[in-house]
Amino acid sequence: MRLLILGGTRFLGRALVDAALAAGYEVTLFNRGQSGPDLFPDVEKLRGDRDGGLDLLAGRSWDAAIDTCGYTPRVVGASAGLLADAVDHYTFISSMSVYADPSVAGVDENAPLGTLEDETVEEITGVTYGPLKALCEKAVDAAMGPRRALHVRSGLIVGPYDPSDRFTYWPARAARGGEILAPGDPTAPVQFIDVRDIAAWTLQATAQRLSGPYNVTGPADRLAMEPFLHTCRAVAAAEGYDVRGATFTWVDDEFLLANEAAAYTEIPLWVPAAYAGFGAFDHRKALAHGLSFRPLAETVRDTLAWQATRPPDYAWRAGLAPEREAELLARWRSA
Repeated sequence: MRLLILGGTRFLGRALVDAALAAGYEVTLFNRGQSGPDLFPDVEKLRGDRDGGLDLLAGRSWDAAIDTCGYTPRVVGASAGLLADAVDHYTFISSMSVYADPSVAGVDENAPLGTLEDETVEEITGVTYGPLKALCEKAVDAAMGPRRALHVRSGLIVGPYDPSDRFTYWPARAARGGEILAPGDPTAPVQFIDVRDIAAWTLQATAQRLSGPYNVTGPADRLAMEPFLHTCRAVAAAEGYDVRGATFTWVDDEFLLANEAAAYTEIPLWVPAAYAGFGAFDHRKALAHGLSFRPLAETVRDTLAWQATRPPDYAWRAGLAPEREAELLARWRSA
């Protein structure tokens, strides 16, 4: 298959290229060359800005395109419109943030989508991100026709090279040992997917010309926060980290909210009970179409190994700073 990837050198895009090359696909990348320009030296690279700089795509053709980096409908619509006669199929990497109320457990692909009063807004914020992604899906359908467009509504994507740290924090924290602040309800569900698993499914679905929206997250069965954290500790121990002193102190939602702990960023994977649906999206449609997962321990191990290659002074983008964690634990004990 001749495959065009818009993006392709950061996180999911990088995994897509790895998987596509392993499958023997002929890959072309279109991006600005600002992230990982030296990656994939044997792959054709077209340098351009998708916001007004699509000229290099004109007059070319591929079997399919995968759009990994679209965030505003104007820009995505321009790409899809130009490629409508150049590719047979267009896969758009969307988000489960598209839903009007993603906090409700069991949200499936038929749930209402978020909207914006002003659909010309292009500033990406926590409020606009999801509705803009929904409008991007609409723009792709308008250009390609809904039967030629696949919308991969991804959940939290994790694993090696994850720039967000929203998963990496936990394996690294377990490896550091000591008393660990464990957030909220130990039985609360968590969902995420290894970047290599979503890449594999996306390529498979693109090759099969699937269309419409799919919630793509994992694992296959319900996973709670407590066994997830215990897996992080067990893997760290197996990899030679001294975790003998690693203990989990469970701190409830009320205390964390009262102390202004930031859900999902300062404390990754934690959301208050009122928003537990964030860990319980319905992904049965994707499962029925071949979505599969590697073992959790493998994802934790590989993430931990990659994390060990980063510089010691790396500035974390998510997770509790040690001083903040110690402060919260001290307050919890005194309360």
